[in-house]
Amino acid sequence: MTQTTTDRPAGRASGAVVPVLAFAGIVVAVMQTLLVPVIKDLPQLLDTAPSNATWVLTSTLLSGAVATPIMGRLGDLYGKRRMLILSLAVMVVGALVSALTSDLLLMITGRTLQGFAMGAIPLGIGLMRDMLPLEKLGSAMALMSSSIGVGGGLALPAAALVAQHSDWHTLYYGAAGLGVVAIALTLLVVPESPMRAEGSFDLPGALGLSAGLVLFLLPITKGSDWGWASGTTLGLFAASAVVLVLWGVMELRVKAPLVDLRTTARPAVLFTNLASIMVGVSFYVVSLVLPQLLQLPKSTGYGLGQSMVVAGLLVAPLGLTMMFTAPVYARLSAKYGPKFTLILGLMIIAIGYGAGLGLMSAAWQSLVISVLLGAGIGLAYSSLPALIVGAVPASETGAANGLNTLMRSIGTSVSSAVIGMVLANTANNVGGVEIPTMHGFRVSFLIATGAVAVGLLLALFLPGRRPSNKPQLRASSEEDAALERAEQVLRGFRGRVLGADGSPVARAKVTLIDRRGRQAGATLSAEDGSYTLVVPDRGSYVVAARATGHGPLASSATHAGDERPIDLDLSLPGEPVSA
Repeated sequence: MTQTTTDRPAGRASGAVVPVLAFAGIVVAVMQTLLVPVIKDLPQLLDTAPSNATWVLTSTLLSGAVATPIMGRLGDLYGKRRMLILSLAVMVVGALVSALTSDLLLMITGRTLQGFAMGAIPLGIGLMRDMLPLEKLGSAMALMSSSIGVGGGLALPAAALVAQHSDWHTLYYGAAGLGVVAIALTLLVVPESPMRAEGSFDLPGALGLSAGLVLFLLPITKGSDWGWASGTTLGLFAASAVVLVLWGVMELRVKAPLVDLRTTARPAVLFTNLASIMVGVSFYVVSLVLPQLLQLPKSTGYGLGQSMVVAGLLVAPLGLTMMFTAPVYARLSAKYGPKFTLILGLMIIAIGYGAGLGLMSAAWQSLVISVLLGAGIGLAYSSLPALIVGAVPASETGAANGLNTLMRSIGTSVSSAVIGMVLANTANNVGGVEIPTMHGFRVSFLIATGAVAVGLLLALFLPGRRPSNKPQLRASSEEDAALERAEQVLRGFRGRVLGADGSPVARAKVTLIDRRGRQAGATLSAEDGSYTLVVPDRGSYVVAARATGHGPLASSATHAGDERPIDLDLSLPGEPVSA
């Protein structure tokens, strides 16, 4: 593995970092639902067949799924802020391409570029972990994780308003403008993280994962058009299985893989990712069902006869409630842990869909469903990054959260395909037009409820908090936060980095290496040479230090739970020490 350098230390993050990163997440999430108000008109707008027009949505989904784990790993290696800005810039270019054309091929190209921005959400979560103090981290990550739902929910009424009163290309100009604002704010407010992973980018792994994901998601999104039992659909599923198995074998043999499958197999990571798929399924069902139910004419006997804009406004509380759930999550998680909040969120989602089966006869009832589901999905989404971050080394945060975001995308893809098939198979043909039925809507809600039940079962297998002889610390005040930080120090190594003359060395990179030779943590020394490294578990480690103008030093250390300091003298060869 090769060493990498840091750009500059993050320093003390300003109070504007969290809202700026959350805004960037909301902007990229807007791309997922930007075209929902004009889906039915796309064939006419692009002068193409309906089966071809669906590629405008499918392309964004596929590129987003591919980009999230790749951009996360690139951020771990070369800088999360740098990759965040790159993601937003690619999105802006894609939005401008789509804004300037009505040609199908160019439109798909633009939409593909827009999908690459989905990597911004795990990158933002990684930046928050690297920069924020413990007492602020929980609510910040919750808000960033929820931004994927907040952006999707808020985009519906805004896009409906624009589409109803202006040319539909204006949607893309607006998206490009939001992207430029997000880039400018990121450059002005967000510092680069000093954390870097060791090694180089696993290009074969990235190509293998991309191929496997495309082969898997393509038949999911197009299965209804091609036929689920067709040779093309089944052949692509089989090819996907072969490619992903070969990719997994290759990743296990690579020293610096794109995705550390051994870490991914840990129960905390595995069951969190599987539960994320179920949460993604439940989120997308309401986005597909409620807008259609609200806009169907009252002459159908069950449609609510609302305009496009009113329907968007009635669904908007889904995203707003998710946003306001973040501080509630932080308090609950501090007291009971993220596993509890995930289970609570899934239970609220189940109640929302269960109640929704009988709340489809009036517009105000859609508002109730949106608020309930927003609260549940907000709690569930907020819990996911905390569970992942608590189970992986700091150097793998970007890649691990990228994989978790991918799991949610797979959930929404499966949801889109299954619910689309259900609504199509239960629709009534009226004058050559397929009209969804109330039976189809209720079956869709039942499918969502079933997905949530599976998610609850998976969440129960998540490891709980480790038992402790002392009471749990809560970051509910500055004093409690200081105590929590002190407890973190007791679970790691601390000391100073010294130069040849015994003087402290500032901004030296101090790396924690586990018994497998993998980085388990990293930090930069402060101006007085001091450093602190939190260890993921007790055991043997190597603490290595490197600074410009000094020779490298590596000292072996065993973490036994005490607080004995380890001073690293860069003028001397490494010697074993006991911590």
